[in-house]
Amino acid sequence: MRPKGPAEVILARRRKAIELLKQHLSLNEIARRIECNASSVMRWRDRWNDQGEEGLRVLASPGRPPRLTRRQKDQLLRYLLKGPLEFGWKTDVWTTRRISTLIERKFRVRYHFTHAGRLMHALGWSPQKPERRALERNEAAIQKWKETTWKKVKKTPRGWAPT
Repeated sequence: MRPKGPAEVILARRRKAIELLKQHLSLNEIARRIECNASSVMRWRDRWNDQGEEGLRVLASPGRPPRLTRRQKDQLLRYLLKGPLEFGWKTDVWTTRRISTLIERKFRVRYHFTHAGRLMHALGWSPQKPERRALERNEAAIQKWKETTWKKVKKTPRGWAPT
């Protein structure tokens, strides 16, 4: 795996390998000095012999193409904004399993639920957990308790003190 960094750094490393080749060092010795595999040095040497300086140029490493197009991702976001109730789920919470199911239903593309979470993160969505609160919760009574009783029972900044 090539090191991370700007193309200039990687290109300089490859040029150094070519300079060491010109000094008639072995592939393994060069690989040891620049901390890579001998097969990489051999590949760079072969490209240098075939194409010259152009053969050392750093090419893009795009990775696997995405399964959803940009347009489909935009459509997915519009679906998600409608909410899970719109698509037949009984609660109004999007889970990664539900999102992967929705993607499969709408776009006929299968995603594992963990990857659906990565996809959502890439689209700017973050995981949310609804707060669990009792329906009978009385916010006014809680605020009153905090202002009166809590101030009496909480510890003081310097430690415990009699009330």
